[in-house]
Amino acid sequence: MLMHDARRDTRVRGGKAVPPDDQDRGLWNEAQIAEGRQLLQAALTRERTGPCVLQAAIAELHLRQPRDWPRIAALYEALARRTGSPIADMNRTVAIAEIHGPEAGLAILGTLELGRYRYFHSAKADLLRRAGRRGEARQAYQQALDLAQTGPERRFPQARLTEPGSRG
Repeated sequence: MLMHDARRDTRVRGGKAVPPDDQDRGLWNEAQIAEGRQLLQAALTRERTGPCVLQAAIAELHLRQPRDWPRIAALYEALARRTGSPIADMNRTVAIAEIHGPEAGLAILGTLELGRYRYFHSAKADLLRRAGRRGEARQAYQQALDLAQTGPERRFPQARLTEPGSRG
């Protein structure tokens, strides 16, 4: 949680959600990141690690540039196996798409039943957009918008729906 919280002040700008790659890294709380990494290292020395340690390892890898997408995908796969969480599988698709392209991620997303989960539609929309499938991406952004509950959650898909080239 420390590594996630370290980015808190950079997650929203001008009332809009800011994707991690667009966040100002200079504003991240380095003391929290260091403490989180220290706690993660201590947890990794134990014989058994649970889902929280896997999640912390994933969060730590997301702080690095460039990201180690194969390791992130492997950790999400381990987390999905351990927890049975389709959300962990959904998050793995993002890493798979970074490694093998958006169509590979979309193939996995197509096997998941997360139709009422807003972030499923956001992830799907982004992969469809990256694959050049604009009409389908618009539909997925609209579904994400319909399920969004907060202002910043609504503004991101709204912006994608109104940006130039999003029609069609």
